[in-house]
Amino acid sequence: MHYGSQSMVASLRRVIVKRPQEAFIDQATIDDQWKSLNFVDRPDFLRAIDEHEKLVGLLQKNGAEVLFLDRDPRTNLDSIYTHDPGIVTDHGGIVFQTGKDLRRGEGIAMADQLEKWGIPVLGKVDRDAIAEGGDMVWLDRNTLLIGQGFRTNAAGVATIRSILEPHNIHVQEFHLPYGSGPGDVLHLMSFLSMLDDDLAVVHLPLMPVPLFQFLQERGIRMIDVAPTEYDTLGCNVLALSPRNVLMVQGNPITRARMEAAGCKVQEFSGNEIAYKGSGGPTCLTRPLLRL
Repeated sequence: MHYGSQSMVASLRRVIVKRPQEAFIDQATIDDQWKSLNFVDRPDFLRAIDEHEKLVGLLQKNGAEVLFLDRDPRTNLDSIYTHDPGIVTDHGGIVFQTGKDLRRGEGIAMADQLEKWGIPVLGKVDRDAIAEGGDMVWLDRNTLLIGQGFRTNAAGVATIRSILEPHNIHVQEFHLPYGSGPGDVLHLMSFLSMLDDDLAVVHLPLMPVPLFQFLQERGIRMIDVAPTEYDTLGCNVLALSPRNVLMVQGNPITRARMEAAGCKVQEFSGNEIAYKGSGGPTCLTRPLLRL
């Protein structure tokens, strides 16, 4: 099988990304869109290309085949964050209608691309339902955690549950905090990244108490991100394989804490493609196959 990713930590073998050339298009497009999309600053197009090429190189060096999304007129700068418009199960992809209105074209574009690659679309979140991949964490192959908040609503959770339960996949729902409000990006993965089956990096002040207790009951050890490094994406960590992780440069305290827990940590510069759009390595990648 060339797809299936019901894990956050199994070895990453195929992954979907979107290059700045296809997402950002050019500097003029960036200049036109970045403020309306709530980027914290204006990305530099040429530097973004360089950063993304180095990210792709790291993914390939660690054994992943990298697939690239095509340019699509239905999408905008945010489409560089390929994690959000869908998930991929052992039975096919589920594509989403995003909670952020300006990203609504991404799920449709992802569905077209998956079909082009021969990956069946198992189901869609549409109508009054919204969902984003950043609100979903696989705890194990049969347990998907979903955060209900501004980007994933109750109808979205119900739709995903109805698609997955026939495949013996249990959806465990948690309500997210208000955070900075509906205009901000607060996903479940904003404060939870799995590093191994029994290890996670978290930002406890944002974690719902029932989720904290659930992870404790499941024996998950939690490493708290340094408070000064939350805004610099210290909690946004991509597992390339168990305890072999990738993070954005500039978070030395959190890096040291993960290394003390037995993690091998690799870094990339993400000033243009990560910090300015508030999306780290998990956001920039859509795992397609983990083994």
